[in-house]
Amino acid sequence: MSSIQWRVEPNYLTVPRSWKIRFVPRDSAGTDELAIAMNEENPNYSVEDIKTMLALQERVIQKKLLNGDQVTINGMFSIGFSFTGRLDSPDDPLPPVDETLHIDVRALQPFLKEIRQKARFEKLPMSEKRPVIDSVEDTRLHLADVLYSKGVLHLSGTRLAFDPEAEGCECLIEGTRSGEAVQSQFGPISDSSIVLVPDIPPQDAPFNNEYTLTVSTRPTGHGNPRIGIYRRRLRSPLLLTDFGHPNPPAVGILTGSATDPLVSVLGGTVTEDEMLRIQAVFDIRNSVLLLSLIGMTEDGPAGEAVTVPAGGEYTLQGFAGSAVSSLTVNVADYAALLDLVRNQYYGRLADVLDVRVGA
Repeated sequence: MSSIQWRVEPNYLTVPRSWKIRFVPRDSAGTDELAIAMNEENPNYSVEDIKTMLALQERVIQKKLLNGDQVTINGMFSIGFSFTGRLDSPDDPLPPVDETLHIDVRALQPFLKEIRQKARFEKLPMSEKRPVIDSVEDTRLHLADVLYSKGVLHLSGTRLAFDPEAEGCECLIEGTRSGEAVQSQFGPISDSSIVLVPDIPPQDAPFNNEYTLTVSTRPTGHGNPRIGIYRRRLRSPLLLTDFGHPNPPAVGILTGSATDPLVSVLGGTVTEDEMLRIQAVFDIRNSVLLLSLIGMTEDGPAGEAVTVPAGGEYTLQGFAGSAVSSLTVNVADYAALLDLVRNQYYGRLADVLDVRVGA
């Protein structure tokens, strides 16, 4: 069983000086990670089924709360409302809800007691607080973890503030195969946000479109830089040209730092230029990959998923309203693609494709 990590931090607000106990999370589990873990516990439900149920649970809980109910989930948590604010008279109306209404989530005692009995702890050495990058989004395409040369990148997190002109302070985008670029075109920078126009370094091959991002700060102006590494990989759009010609050039996609593309687009039926995405999803229940074409918005239109149990050529159908009727792809290294999707991308890898029709 893994341990719960904690470390000691100074509490500068007390006299005499005291110390705080700080929980240090190993990672952050979102909907995708929870769905994968639940599927591993019960393979009778697919990851997509579980994600649908989690989204449904959220909507049902919201409706129950809006009905004035208190919600209890399997003896684990109790969810209800609380109010803050002051009334000068018992006949005063309720103050604005933005200032008074809060949602309380409380762990129930049986669940908390079991956690306390099973918990194992690990004390970490004291360390300086590092920048934490929680999310990265391209504000033009409105997609997470995408590096777009014509867009603006928005980083959200904590302890991000730094002076780009100061020694040892920088935001670095680095290719996983080759190339790196210290960023220089910034918008507003604050403790919780960085806005920048990305300078995307070229890599050894066009299909190597995978990048890492780090932020180095020096809050006190001296000492060693504090480095925060974004835990997800960023990917830049891939250009597909000369569609409509008999033999458009093959373009590598869905690849990391490999010297040869794991997957290539061989051709397709396209009526006009369009940007769309292709995704590879790991189906845990059947231990295969699913490939499909999807739109440029999350939860948007999608073509039918094609089961990919091995290498070879596959034809992916477009979706309603798309100018791309189909794309034919060749999976050249199935084992490497499966490993990449499972272990580097939490079970889902997507590439933005900029498809151009030839003259």
